[in-house]
Amino acid sequence: MKNFLDDNFLLQTQTAQQLYHKFAKQMPVIDYHNHLMPDQIANDFMFENITQVWLYGDHYKWRAMRANGIDEHYITGKATDLEKFKKWAETVPYTLRNPLYHWTHLELQRYFDVYEVLSPANAERIYEECTAKLRTPEYSVQNLLRRMQVKTLCTTDDPLDSLEHHQKIKKDGLDIKVLPAFRPDKAMHADDLPGLNKYIDQLSALTGKELNSLDSYLSALKSRHDYFAENGCSVSDHGLEQIYADDYTLEEVRDIYQKIRNKSSLTPSETTKFKSALLFQFALWDHEKGWVQQYHLGALRNNNDRLLSELGPDTGFDSIGDFSQGKALSRFLNKLDAQNCLAKTILYNLNPADNELMATMIGNYNDGTVAGKVQWGSAWWFLDQKEGMIKQINTLSNMGLLSRSVGMLTDSRSFLSYPRHEYFRRILCNLFGEDVENGELPDDQEWLGKVIQDICYNNAKEYFNF
Repeated sequence: MKNFLDDNFLLQTQTAQQLYHKFAKQMPVIDYHNHLMPDQIANDFMFENITQVWLYGDHYKWRAMRANGIDEHYITGKATDLEKFKKWAETVPYTLRNPLYHWTHLELQRYFDVYEVLSPANAERIYEECTAKLRTPEYSVQNLLRRMQVKTLCTTDDPLDSLEHHQKIKKDGLDIKVLPAFRPDKAMHADDLPGLNKYIDQLSALTGKELNSLDSYLSALKSRHDYFAENGCSVSDHGLEQIYADDYTLEEVRDIYQKIRNKSSLTPSETTKFKSALLFQFALWDHEKGWVQQYHLGALRNNNDRLLSELGPDTGFDSIGDFSQGKALSRFLNKLDAQNCLAKTILYNLNPADNELMATMIGNYNDGTVAGKVQWGSAWWFLDQKEGMIKQINTLSNMGLLSRSVGMLTDSRSFLSYPRHEYFRRILCNLFGEDVENGELPDDQEWLGKVIQDICYNNAKEYFNF
C-alpha cells in the first residue's frame, strides 16, 4: 500500500517516477493565465493569516463548504478568519476524491511543511502554525512565487485598468516577470445595456473623448490595446459562453451602437452581431501586434438568482454549459485565417463533451508557420482535476501533438495555487510512464524527458516569447 501524498504521489510506475523526478520536477513555471492581484505583487503583500490567502475568493472551497452544509456566515459572511478556517477543516475530510483534497494537502506540504491530514482535531494548531509563517518576510507574496519557481506570470486586466502596479513591478526590477493580459469582455457585453453604457462612459472619461459613434468607440478601445502593448502586454483573453461569429455589416453595427447609446433595447440578433463585430476587431488587433489570444469557452455563470442578489457575481454559482461551439468557432477562425490575420490562439473548453471537437478544430488552422500555432489549452476550471486532465491529454495525444502543448496554468486567484502545476506534471509523467511499461512507447528517457520538459516549460517560453 502506498503512503498518501508521498514523493511518488500519482506516479504509478518506476518509469513515471524517473521521468518526474529527473525531468519534470526541476522545471520552472510560466503561468500565462491567472487572476492574481497585481497590487499585491507590486507591494509584496503579506497575508495576516492562512484564511486570507487560502479561503478569500476561492470559489472551489466555497462550493464544497456549501455542499457540506456550512452556513454562509462562515464562507463569505462575517465570521472570524479562525472560525472560517475551522469550518473549512471540518469540510476537508468530506472532500475525499475531490481534487480539493489533493490540492489542500499539497499546498500545506509545499508552502508550510505541514504533512498532516487537515481535520477539526488539528485545525487550530495548523492555523496558528501557518499563520505564524505567513507573518514572516519569507512568506511575502513575492517569496511565495519564488518558492514555486515562478518565472513569468500574466494577470487578467480590463482595458480600463491603469496598469500602475505592473509599472511599479517593472520599475522595481522584480526578478519575476509580471505582465498584464488584455480582457475586454465588458466592452462587448451587449446583453447588459446599463452595464455597457456605464463602461462606455468610463472609457470616455479615461480617454477624454466623446464616444458618440462606433468608430470613436473602437478608436478608444484601440488606444487602450496600444497602451497595454506599451506596458509589456502580449496576451489577450476572453471568457465567453461561446464564440460569436454572425455575419454583419459595418453600417449595421454602427446603428446598433447608436441604439446602445440611446438606451434602446436590442434584438437577440443585434446583440450577437455587436459581439461578433467587437470580437473580430479585437482579434485583428491581436494579430497586428503579434499577441497570443485566448478564449475560455463554455461556462454557464451566475445560475442562482437568489444568491446572486445577495452575494454578487463570481461567488461560486457557475457551472458547465452545453453551448454549441463548433460551427461559430470554425466561422470565426476561418474568417481570420482567410485574411491572414489569425494570431496564435489558445482555445479552452469547459464541457468535456467538446473535447474531440476542440482537439480536431485546432488542426484546421495550424498552418506550419509556428509549431502549435493554434492550441487546445489544458483542462480548465471544473476540469482541472485528475480525470479531466487525463481526458484532455489523451484526446490531444490522439488527435494532435501533445508534445507541442504549452502545458498547465493556474487560472487562480490564490498565491497558494501553484502546486497545480506539479499536479499536472505528475499526471503527465504517469501517462508517459504507463505507455513505456506497456510497450507502447520506447524506453528512451532522454527524448521523453525532453518532451516532458517542453510541455512543462519550454514550449510556453517559446510560444509566448517570454
